Amino acid sequence: MRLELGNIHIKDVQFGEETKVESGVLYVNESEFKNLLLEDENIIDISIEMARPGESIRITPVKDVIEPRVKVEGSGGIYPGVLSKVDTVGSGRTHVLKGAAVVTTGKIVAFQEGIIDMKGPGSDYTPFSKLNNVVVSIEVKEGLKQHEHEKALRMAGLKSSKYLGEAGKDIEPDQVIEYETLPLLKSVEKYPDLPKVAYVQMLQSQGLMHDTYVYGVDAKKTLPTMIYPTEIMDGAIISGNCVSACDKNTTYHHLNNPVIHDLYEKHGKEINFVGMIITNENVYLADKERSSDWAAKLAEYIGVDGVVISQEGFGNPDTDLIMNCTKIEDKDIDTVIITDEYAGRDGASQSLADADPKADAVVTGGNANETIKLPPMDKIIGHIEVVDNIAGGFDGSLSEDGSIFVEIQAITGATNELGFNKLTSKGY
Repeated sequence: MRLELGNIHIKDVQFGEETKVESGVLYVNESEFKNLLLEDENIIDISIEMARPGESIRITPVKDVIEPRVKVEGSGGIYPGVLSKVDTVGSGRTHVLKGAAVVTTGKIVAFQEGIIDMKGPGSDYTPFSKLNNVVVSIEVKEGLKQHEHEKALRMAGLKSSKYLGEAGKDIEPDQVIEYETLPLLKSVEKYPDLPKVAYVQMLQSQGLMHDTYVYGVDAKKTLPTMIYPTEIMDGAIISGNCVSACDKNTTYHHLNNPVIHDLYEKHGKEINFVGMIITNENVYLADKERSSDWAAKLAEYIGVDGVVISQEGFGNPDTDLIMNCTKIEDKDIDTVIITDEYAGRDGASQSLADADPKADAVVTGGNANETIKLPPMDKIIGHIEVVDNIAGGFDGSLSEDGSIFVEIQAITGATNELGFNKLTSKGY
């Protein structure tokens, strides 16, 4: 399967009479945009603001971050099974408003939502401080259940991304990058002397708003399966969860999965990147055993020499991570695992809730319990009062002067925006 990504570089976002892209600027018709989102009867108010790199702006609590994209050639549409028909995507051409993003915020859905600072020390920990953000603040009707609240914000973010992405449909991209994954036997035939490597991506799916959707289906209702990496670039996987901000895979992370991009970069040179296995993260032991068995079986079946395994979340999912690692290692397949750590503020605690000697090649995102002081910002978008309650915050985190003392797990994207080009630890 071959996909072209046409990157349209966005240097600024502004309000305008028409939603369009012109000379690197994304203009947004505010009233048209609002009216689209207010079609949801559960949403009672929308405000739209811009947050650009270097501006003294703090956004909290952050629900999701999504990159505007639109399909211009090939089957299906963006976010299949959710906003488009359930057609297989990942081929043809998709245009990307590179450098722009939609950020959704509003009253807190769950305590595990985070902070984006557009300047200052906090901005160094989040990739989203480098983007031109269209921030959509969403207020829902009184008495709405938490899962309905989460869905309203999730759908509003996806609709926003699609609406803005369509502004790039007829724009000539500044850059076109091609990604291709051949059918397995053809891939092996093309690169017979390179080690065959697959990527096992663990999807957060523990319920209670810890959900991820694959072609519109909650991942906990699925079994591990294979997927073309390019399908994910078209929105086949979207975030629907409220896990800790630092290791939450936003929809932006799925669309721009750095593991996929780094493996493609090495494909045909150092490794033969033959494809992906997606698996879920479960609550009950039997479900963990079943899914890890299937992931290992699929890795063995396609005959790979090594896999890279990434995890979303921490604590309970550490067990799924180690199960996947050890069972794949037992198939005589080398593994590299990617995780973050919760080692306590002093770094002296056990980093993972589970471990095994077979997990001997690890890429770490660092200790999420480390603390940081965030200085006051001139402007707050969202609800600053939630800072004391979000994961990584505590009673007294928010000072009277507007500064915040928190663990870095409270910063959106703090530990999962890694340089994943460290996969040489097993010789790949």
